[in-house]
Amino acid sequence: METVKLNNGIEMPILGYGVYQVTPEECERCVSDAIRVGYRSIDTAQAYYNEEGVGHAIRKSGVPREELFITTKVWISNAGEKKAKASIDESLRKLQSDYVDLLLIHQPFNDYYGTYRALEEAYKAGKARAIGVSNFYPDRFIDLAKFCEIKPAVNQMETHVFNQQVKLQEIMKKEGTQLMSWGPFAEGRNNFFTNEVLEAIGRQYGKSVAQVALRFLIQRGIIVIPKSTHKERMIENFNVFDFTLSAEEMEAIGRLDKAESLFFSHYNPEFVEFLINL
Repeated sequence: METVKLNNGIEMPILGYGVYQVTPEECERCVSDAIRVGYRSIDTAQAYYNEEGVGHAIRKSGVPREELFITTKVWISNAGEKKAKASIDESLRKLQSDYVDLLLIHQPFNDYYGTYRALEEAYKAGKARAIGVSNFYPDRFIDLAKFCEIKPAVNQMETHVFNQQVKLQEIMKKEGTQLMSWGPFAEGRNNFFTNEVLEAIGRQYGKSVAQVALRFLIQRGIIVIPKSTHKERMIENFNVFDFTLSAEEMEAIGRLDKAESLFFSHYNPEFVEFLINL
C-alpha cells in the first residue's frame, strides 16, 4: 500500500475505506470485509452513528492495532473545547481504542476554534496521532491554519474528477496540509459511471471508470476513501496500484473539472441551517 507522509511525519495509507452512509447494522460486516480485502485505513465519524461497528470489526479482525489507521470526526453539536473533549473520549470508547490515527473537525460551524483546541489537547495526550479538518473551504482553512498551534495535517473535502480542488490543494500545500477526498465517485452524479473520457481510458488498461477515477486522484497525491457495501467492489477499488495514467490521460481527466460542488455550498444559508440542525 502506498502512503503519504503527513506534516508531523506520520505515514497514512493513500487508499482507505469510508463508512459514510453505511448503516450501523451493516458496518461491522463491511469493515471486516474491507480489512480482509487488505484495507488498513478506515474513515468514520460521530455523525455516521457507526463508530461502534468499526470498533467491533477492528477488535475481531486479528490485525494488530498499530497496523490500522483509523479516522473519526467531531460533529457540530459537539463543538467547543469542553464538549469536543468529552465527545472524543466517547468516540474512543466506541472504537475500543486508546487513540485514533487521525482526528478531524467535521464541519466549519459552531465554535470550531474551541473544537480545534480540544483536538490539539488530544494530540498532545496521545489520543490522536494527527489532527485536521474536513469541509474547510479556502477562507476558513487559511484563517484556522494561521492562528492554531498545530497545523492541520489533513483537510477532507469533496474531491472527484468534476470538482478537483486544484486551487485548494495549492493553498493547503503552503501549510503542509494534505488533501483527502470524500465522494471520489461523486456518488454517481453527473453520469459519473458512464463518462466517456473515463471509460475510454479504462479500456486501455482493462480498468473500470471507478478505478481510473481513483488512480487519477492518487497520482495527484490525494488520499481517497471509496465506500462500498459489496466485497467485490471493495476488491475492485483496492486494485488501482498496477497501472499508471500517462501525462496526456491526466490532462484529459483534468479537463473534466468544473471546480464547483455537485452537492452543496457552505455559503448557502439554507444549507448551513440544515446542517447545524441535524
